[in-house]
Amino acid sequence: MNNKKVLLVVMDGVGITEEHVGNAVYNANTPNLDRFMKEYPCKLIKAHGTAVGLSTDEDMGNSEVGHNALGCGQIYSQGAKLVDESIRNGEIYNSRVFNEMVNNVKENNSTFHFIGLLSDGNVHSNIEHLLSILKKVRELDVKKVRCHILLDGRDVPPTSALTYVDELENLLSSLRDDEHDYRIASGGGRMKITMDRYKANWNMVKDGYDIHVLGKGRGFSSAREAIETYRNEIPNVIDQDLPGFVIVENNEPVGKIVDNDSVLLFNFRGDRSIELSMALTEENFEGFDREYFPNVYYAGMLQYDSEAGIPPKFLVEPPKISNTLTEELIKYNINELAVSETQKFGHVTYFWNGNRQDKFDENLETYIEIPSDNISFDKAPAMKAREITDKVIEEMKTNKYQFVRLNFPNGDMVGHTGNYEATVESLEVVDECLGRLEAASKELDYVMLLMADHGNSEVMYTEKDGVRTPKTSHTCNPVPFVVLDNSYKLKEGNFGLSNVAASVLKIYGIEKPVMWNDSIIE
Repeated sequence: MNNKKVLLVVMDGVGITEEHVGNAVYNANTPNLDRFMKEYPCKLIKAHGTAVGLSTDEDMGNSEVGHNALGCGQIYSQGAKLVDESIRNGEIYNSRVFNEMVNNVKENNSTFHFIGLLSDGNVHSNIEHLLSILKKVRELDVKKVRCHILLDGRDVPPTSALTYVDELENLLSSLRDDEHDYRIASGGGRMKITMDRYKANWNMVKDGYDIHVLGKGRGFSSAREAIETYRNEIPNVIDQDLPGFVIVENNEPVGKIVDNDSVLLFNFRGDRSIELSMALTEENFEGFDREYFPNVYYAGMLQYDSEAGIPPKFLVEPPKISNTLTEELIKYNINELAVSETQKFGHVTYFWNGNRQDKFDENLETYIEIPSDNISFDKAPAMKAREITDKVIEEMKTNKYQFVRLNFPNGDMVGHTGNYEATVESLEVVDECLGRLEAASKELDYVMLLMADHGNSEVMYTEKDGVRTPKTSHTCNPVPFVVLDNSYKLKEGNFGLSNVAASVLKIYGIEKPVMWNDSIIE
């Protein structure tokens, strides 16, 4: 091992494509990024599909699987693929938890509730999983089902909610008869209710809890009526920002969650599933006043936090990620620093370390979180990029850390708003910060590595006949991998995010573990 120091920078949601229409990455004024990709060793690498453990190469990458791959140097089957396989081979229906959930509602003549993101984006959930399980519980003669739907417009087209609502309603209608009562009970946009992460906004979770559990919210006769009403009332609103709603009949909620019910959160991705899981399982919960805490049989599609055991019951085993980069660096007594703002803090810590909440070594790992603002990110597109940069440079100057990693969330979080102009501005701020980090790396003798975890901001809209169609989802485009040091050369061939960990070890002169994928650096 040598005495090298490494600064690893992740530009979240920054992919590369030759298509320039709607391309905030290309059209932003980014002299530093442009120069880096021309003057330093640079390669485009895969950040989606099978390269990050998803089912097919049509599946978009995302920050969770991207940081898993970056941090562990290997490809593990991820949430969507694990659930697909479990449903296909029937293991999910043979599981103890699933059968206990079914028996619970049958024995108590109670309701089976399904909560989750109604989407086929395959990032947090897949509607096909919900539809398959609904068919199975009907086959098992479950009498009463209620669906609490979160609207996407983020990993799928921004105003596509009714496509998924109609698909679900058609199935529920086919499953209903005089003895079987299957209905949608509540819903709302994913960025308005329920799906907060990293405890950034408990009020958002409380709003969802009140709507799903207590039936407290604006009432409508159907999900379609709710969506169409809100679209008429709120100009240019997209699905992720639609307010919550409750389906009522005779002025009463049709699907409150009460004692002895079964509740499945059918999302498979962990970060935006943990807080609701805590609210529905923890006796000594402190996130907000629940008013009423029903005694239910609650399970997640996966266990969203295996270290903390959240939730205690789940249907599909999550990937067991081991032999991470952090574990390898600890063997060599390398001191690490991880920095981001709240929105991506868990990605450079929890997901980076293989879905591990706790540190591997308290003495060798330091985490610094810069609090995110609780506003729509297009209102302040700089987010906390400058503050992250200030803190990282300050810490680099202490000479304490041999490995520093950080995440700039801007390209992803602002990109998801669908606001092209704000996304351009956000990327220009990130580029400014990249220039400062390059200078600091040279001054303090760090090798700077620059990359992204998936695409997003490079396709903000498509245009036909002068009409823009916004795109708020991730992409399947490759991402840059740049080594800001011309003494290194990159190998020929095809690589992905899982090749980055071995590249880090290559800089240190450390041989990679046998189970890791190869280094991109010669």
